Amino acid sequence: MNPTAIQSLARAVIETEAEAVSSLLDRVDDHFLAACRFMLECGGRIVVIGMGKSGHVGSKIAATLASTGTPAFFVHPAEASHGDIGMIKADDVVLALSNSGETEEVNLILPGLKRLGVRIIAMTGNPGSTLARHADAHIDVSVEKEACPLGLAPTSSTTAALVMGDALAVSLLDSRGFTREDFARSHPAGQLGRRLLLRIEDVMHGGDEIPSIPEQAPISQAIVEMTAKRLGMTAVTGADGKIVGIYTDGDLRRTLDLGLDPHSTPVGEVMTVGGKHISPRALAVEAAHLMQKHAIQGLLVIDGAGNLVGALNFQDLLKAGVI
Repeated sequence: MNPTAIQSLARAVIETEAEAVSSLLDRVDDHFLAACRFMLECGGRIVVIGMGKSGHVGSKIAATLASTGTPAFFVHPAEASHGDIGMIKADDVVLALSNSGETEEVNLILPGLKRLGVRIIAMTGNPGSTLARHADAHIDVSVEKEACPLGLAPTSSTTAALVMGDALAVSLLDSRGFTREDFARSHPAGQLGRRLLLRIEDVMHGGDEIPSIPEQAPISQAIVEMTAKRLGMTAVTGADGKIVGIYTDGDLRRTLDLGLDPHSTPVGEVMTVGGKHISPRALAVEAAHLMQKHAIQGLLVIDGAGNLVGALNFQDLLKAGVI
């Protein structure tokens, strides 16, 4: 192993691929705009096809398109010629990848695609190739050389195709007015999805799980309620059933410091008046911000009419993956 040679070659690979990507700037031209227009006007889905390494890149491009507001899926061209072409409909748009533009499995299905009447966008490294000539729009992703010192392994060419695919996806995202909320809806299991989609009503404790006692109840009853509901707090209600305050673990420690009798002292005398609360329709991440801002561990959930409908603590937000 020669560390100096390895470092030198690795840097050369990065420089070569960086140059290949930079050369794409001039290719964002009328052909690129035509491809974007075809995709935006597409009444069906974007069908991405490609063989070998181009297929791997195409699969990633399809996934990126689908997750950013442009319905898309990948079809293997060899499988397409054995029946899977039936997955493609006339209102779809086909994005075909082939560095040479002469990939047999891709070009073999061109007549069938033409008969369907679908628009074909080609992404090749050879503008004069069969695929490029038969496409409705051609995006040139040619590179001066591969980063592989043998000039054989697809390296710069696959990087260029991948970057151009990202350029298409992001351009379409912006043109569609795709938002963070839209992205979250297509990624509900991710942290962003949870932060932008989960609401208080999705994570709060409701019904019999809500800790609540009347303000005239003794502190000892508040302790029993807090222990039973295990949220580190209890709501305190007035004669009309409305919330007048909250009693927490912190309030209990302060009560003990004062030496008050927990069996005779009404909780209303030592509670935190009012207390922090939140709407059930608020985003769960808002509860996290509120708790962190006020250095508290729990919140009561109050609806628009002032009724107590739930409660939650910091642990509920952790379990939900909001924080």
